[in-house]
Amino acid sequence: MHLGDIVRVDLGTPVGSEAGFVRPAVVLVADAFLRYSPTTVFAVPLTSTPRAFPSHVLVEPDTTNGLDVPSWAQVEQMRAVSVDRCGAGSGNVGPTVTHQMLDVLAMIVGMP
Repeated sequence: MHLGDIVRVDLGTPVGSEAGFVRPAVVLVADAFLRYSPTTVFAVPLTSTPRAFPSHVLVEPDTTNGLDVPSWAQVEQMRAVSVDRCGAGSGNVGPTVTHQMLDVLAMIVGMP
């Protein structure tokens, strides 16, 4: 598992407007931290439903990420999940999309 990898994650039954069920998600954890084999990782769920939210980052399908349809990273839905909830990966979103997601995360938590 690496920063920016897309993995299948079982997010369980959603409550309210949470993302839920089994869906692709982007791992948003630095590789330096992943070397310690954490038992949980931060995952950003993907959705194929376009919404005009400033916290969503477009991920276009390509051969590197393995997606079949345009998807949006729901950065506001990022959560810690057990690595046991993570399944096979399809690819990686790449550095540009990863940095866009990190910029949105910084905006959400109020970092300059």
